[in-house]
Amino acid sequence: MLALSQKKTLDDLHLMNLYISNDDKEALGVLFERYSMMAFGTAMKYFKDEDESKDAVMQVFEKLFTDLKKHQVENFRGWLHIVVKNYCLMQLRSQSAKGQRFAEVQNYFSESVETDNQLHLAIEKEEKLTSLEAAIGHLNEQQQICIQLFYLQQKSYDEVASATGYSMNEVKSFIQNGKRNLKIIMEKKLKVVVLFLMALAAALKF
Repeated sequence: MLALSQKKTLDDLHLMNLYISNDDKEALGVLFERYSMMAFGTAMKYFKDEDESKDAVMQVFEKLFTDLKKHQVENFRGWLHIVVKNYCLMQLRSQSAKGQRFAEVQNYFSESVETDNQLHLAIEKEEKLTSLEAAIGHLNEQQQICIQLFYLQQKSYDEVASATGYSMNEVKSFIQNGKRNLKIIMEKKLKVVVLFLMALAAALKF
């Protein structure tokens, strides 16, 4: 039987085979540690709420104990992304008060992603945007506005100044300070999420 350190060097397909053929829950735990951050980022894109997203990750990975034995999966990362997306959409659909929100996120992901490379790029972009949007919300109003216009809407310094009424020096100062604060905020949030995911991974090793 392979040691945990050896399992961590295996690719996704070998880990799935270990779980399916030997009911090796430790192998599934390695997959969980490898992709739980991606799953959390996908859930955050839909729910915009950390607690709700954490619960979604837990629910999805609990389902994997049975789902992986029912489906022939070749690309675990891509398959997991779709499973998390579908789970989130089902939750939003079941909450009538969030009907409009469901329609919006469903439309956002309506274009199919066919190749593995396209899927990988889509997931990476989604993870980065999710983290950035969440962190921007913790900045002060001036920094939020300038960062959103400059980076997310790709406006120039002149255009940001014109849109906000701030002077050029103020715009540059808000963007510079906002960038520094974003780095601090994202590092803190990452530590919190990593601690949560480590605890969650440990819970799966039974």
